[in-house]
Amino acid sequence: MNTEALDSLDPKDLDRHECKACGYVYEPAKGDDSNNIPPGVAFAQLPETWRCPVCGARKSAFANIGPVGNPSGFKENLGYGLGVNTLTPGQKNILIFGALALGFLFFMSLYGLK
Repeated sequence: MNTEALDSLDPKDLDRHECKACGYVYEPAKGDDSNNIPPGVAFAQLPETWRCPVCGARKSAFANIGPVGNPSGFKENLGYGLGVNTLTPGQKNILIFGALALGFLFFMSLYGLK
């Protein structure tokens, strides 16, 4: 990966963009191998002739979904709840599946009672 190109980018340029038609996500840190776009090229710097590598949609069909690790949900709702609104999707998965595994272990421990 070209770290010099990534270091020179503004943090706003590292935002990922998702195709509204098919769900493909363009990530500047990875680039686009199918169109010979090297890592470190921001979405705004892509040529106007660039198309979605999955469905062929134009750049105007993409929506900014923010940087990697961005908390899920609407920005105005992140302050509500029990503190889980600011968790990233990966952290939420660990919390949910960890609680399920713990509940399963407690359930299985009931077989040890006499």
